[in-house]
Parts: sequence; structure tokens; C-alpha cells
Amino acid sequence: MREVDLSSSPPLWKASVTVAKERAADVVALFELAPPTPQAVLIAEDPFGADATVEALYDTEPDDALLSRLVGGGVAVAPLPDRDWIRQSQLGLHPVRAGRFFLYGAHDAGRVPHGVIPICIEAGLAFGTGHHETTALCLKALSLSARRGRPRAVLDLGCGSGVLAIAAAKLWRSPVIATDIDPIAVEVAKQNCRSNGVGPLVRAAVADGLEHPAIRASAPYELILANILASPLMKLAPALSAALARGGTAVLSGLLRSQETQVLSTYRAQGLVFRRALREGPWSALVLQRSGG
Repeated sequence: MREVDLSSSPPLWKASVTVAKERAADVVALFELAPPTPQAVLIAEDPFGADATVEALYDTEPDDALLSRLVGGGVAVAPLPDRDWIRQSQLGLHPVRAGRFFLYGAHDAGRVPHGVIPICIEAGLAFGTGHHETTALCLKALSLSARRGRPRAVLDLGCGSGVLAIAAAKLWRSPVIATDIDPIAVEVAKQNCRSNGVGPLVRAAVADGLEHPAIRASAPYELILANILASPLMKLAPALSAALARGGTAVLSGLLRSQETQVLSTYRAQGLVFRRALREGPWSALVLQRSGG
């Protein structure tokens, strides 16, 4: 199996803008939703100052004019020297507690508290360190779902770095299918699963949608996790709902609060029932259930 060299990365571009602290979270959302998709988005702020600087890293040059119009201010775009800036930037990220889970980098291995489910995620070219609100919301939803018993099969659709697949495998010791459209993300997920001791439980594969043979072979699923964007969530609603077992749970995230109603109505049309919404900042996660359980 091919290993991904996380010590090197393709040439990167940085977009940055300084805004009032109260606007920083909204600017992060704009950077993440505008094309092209950034590899990482960070907020740097002085605890005693009124402003914060939002920085996004890209593997292709972003449109500074488009970003400036969306943000309502001058967004500076510049190429970065040939260094692993994603790893460098994420080395400074603090550990994250989300529900029963504690996410950390190897440099924080000595800070893992007792009574948590630890997940070590190394910086790499894949979305999902737990610092983004949508990942944390999905982890909290997983913690709440633990009360409903062990799922027979779990699907992590759009797995990124594999955080959610690892969390489900550690929580229940259930088999997990983890897929992503990005081959690099899939390789990163495989490496993270192995380093967290759940490699035998997680099968990671490159897939666009739900038509991959591995997905079909393990269906139906008692739990489907889809931390992607609102548009693909709605597009995949018929196939995702059909892959969900009777009584099964779907956790949908990567959407803004303002998109909840549209996404929810799409899945209600497929027979899914709303159970709860978890929210943080401008982001939301919907927990739905297929009737019949």
C-alpha cells in the first residue's frame, strides 16, 4: 500500500485578511465555502486586541478579487515558499475535547486526560483535525448516539483525515467504511486509522457518492456520517437515505445554520425523521433517523 509523505506538500498559496474578532468565524466560513476549497483555515488573534487575522492555505491560486468581494475587505493572496505550511500551522493547534473524544497531535501526547477516547491526528493534506466546528459537532453527535447501542455497520462519507471513522471504530469496535473523493485524503485516513489502532476495523476507499462496491457490499448502515457541504448532501439524499437501515441514524454536517431548512426538507422527502440539531457558530449538524426501527 502506498504511503503518503506528509513531510512534503505541493506549492501553496495563502489568502489573509484582518477583520474585527467578532467577524472572524464568518470569514472562516466564507473562505471554506468559496472555490477553490482551502487545505486549511486558521484564525490568529491577539487576546488583548480587537482584530483577528484569518488565513487560508490553498494548493491552487485563489481569486483575491472574489474573496475580497465576499469578505467585504481587501484579501491579500501570495505564494508561499516550499515548506509544509499545513503541518507547521497545525503544530500550534491546541487539543480539542468534543463529546467523549479528545483529539490531539503527537506533540500533545502527554496532555491526554483520563476518561476520554483519545484520537491522535497528525497534520496532513486532508480536512479534519477536530478544530473545525463541523467535525466537533459530528463527534458530539457520535457521543450522543452511543446511548442507542452498537451499530452493525458504519459509513463515513467524505472521510477527510478519518477522524469520524476512527471515532466510530473506537467507540463501538464496529466495522467502518470510510470513503472520500480525494485519493490523498484516503491515504491519510488509512495512516491515521493505523496509528490509532483501528486499521483492521476501517476500510478506506476512493469513491464519489455511494456507488462504490465496498459501500454497496456493507449496506444497509445503522449509522452514516456525512460531513460534507449542503449542496452534495442534498444531491446524495436519495442514495444516502436508501443506504440507511430501518431505525438507522444519519449525521449530516458541513452546512451553515441558514441551510438547515433546505437540507432537512430534502431528507424528509426521503422518509427520514428529524431528531436534533447541534450548532456552533455559523455551523450546524443534523441528526436524522430512518423510520421503522
